[in-house]
Amino acid sequence: MPLTTYWLEHAWLDVNVEPGVALEVTEDGRIGAVRTGVEVPPPGAVVLRGLTIPGLANAHSHAFHRALRGTVQVGSGTFWTWREVMYTVAQRLTPDSYFALARAVYAEMALAGITSVGEFHYLHHAPGGSPYADPNAMGEALIAAAGEAGIRITLLDTAYLSSGFGAAPEQHQLRFTDGTAEKWAERVSALKEREGARIGAAIHSVRAVPADQLATVARWAADRSAPLHVHLSEQTAENDACLAAHGMTPTQLLAEHGVLGARTTGVHNTHLTDEDITLLGTSTTGTCMCPTTERDLADGIGPAVALQRAGSPLSLGSDSHAVIDLLEEARAMELNERLRTRTRGHWTAAALLRAATTDGHAALGWRDAGVLETGALADFTTITLDTVRTAGPVPRLAAETAVFAATAADVHHVVVGGRTIVRDGAHVSVPDVGEALATAIAALRN
Repeated sequence: MPLTTYWLEHAWLDVNVEPGVALEVTEDGRIGAVRTGVEVPPPGAVVLRGLTIPGLANAHSHAFHRALRGTVQVGSGTFWTWREVMYTVAQRLTPDSYFALARAVYAEMALAGITSVGEFHYLHHAPGGSPYADPNAMGEALIAAAGEAGIRITLLDTAYLSSGFGAAPEQHQLRFTDGTAEKWAERVSALKEREGARIGAAIHSVRAVPADQLATVARWAADRSAPLHVHLSEQTAENDACLAAHGMTPTQLLAEHGVLGARTTGVHNTHLTDEDITLLGTSTTGTCMCPTTERDLADGIGPAVALQRAGSPLSLGSDSHAVIDLLEEARAMELNERLRTRTRGHWTAAALLRAATTDGHAALGWRDAGVLETGALADFTTITLDTVRTAGPVPRLAAETAVFAATAADVHHVVVGGRTIVRDGAHVSVPDVGEALATAIAALRN
């Protein structure tokens, strides 16, 4: 028997927008049935007006970067000058303050319709590099924060061992490193999956993990069939340094050491050669684009169209959280490509929604999420269609309206595992998310 029946005024079912959909949720938090053509709400059903889509997947997050918003928009500079500001914030975090910040950040994500996050986590130890009594205290804080905010998390525990191609970590990077990939694997193996939380792996970048240790991280993920993510060719300087050190591109180096594959996602994939694109596509290695961060840091526009055509599935992330809005990430990928090519229509609204939902969840290991189908996890998001941004278009164009006009502010209901976490635009368990963010960030200035 269904625990709850929802009547969806309009629902995006893979390709089409269907009016009048009854969605039954079972006691185990899954979709028990999807019935179309239901013109009026069944008795006792929860009525959701607007467009309901699968929950959004934020495939790349650094939760503590949220504390940089505004600060790093002052003046000019590059990725490398931005990084110095980031290091100062990283030095101030403790397990308790990181929990408070991440709880607020993940609640902000929930308000934006995000039901799963991939947390690319490399802030492991105390300042100076000494382990906490629990070596995974920082990761456990993130898992607990996601749980309280009501969203799923894939903790992508990150190996970060070098300041660049074998050089010792610098002082402000000592918090990040376990010393060797073997010690990283020993620590991360103590993390346990639980309801709503999965453990994956990440290679920070080819500059931060020596080539002879890449395979150790890849094997750890392979042995557990876990997701494996890696920052890849975000900066031309990284490519140049890799060529100087190894005589090959970062993508070629990863391929040589067995890192590429269907469970692997390259984050950014911005500055690639044609051969790189072929290697990523033929290995079905995923690509996570983070357009709002890539434009904020002046990184460049990645070859997303060519990557997808080559066979690389696309997902989306908010990365540095210059904004947290997966609808903006989706449209930015298309609009960036329009500016680059001076042509329109590289992806349909449905294709962009798949990147933000189905393929994003798959990149995080939640292959039973991201669709409104019987048996899938009951994770879904409702976008209102009567605001100043969304009012006017006919309902059959609701997907186009959502992708090309709506913002996170138009999300008004979010369900994760059959449990409502956002109702009428307000978070159920974090009453004032703005205040929680302000308090957590202010504490890091003291």
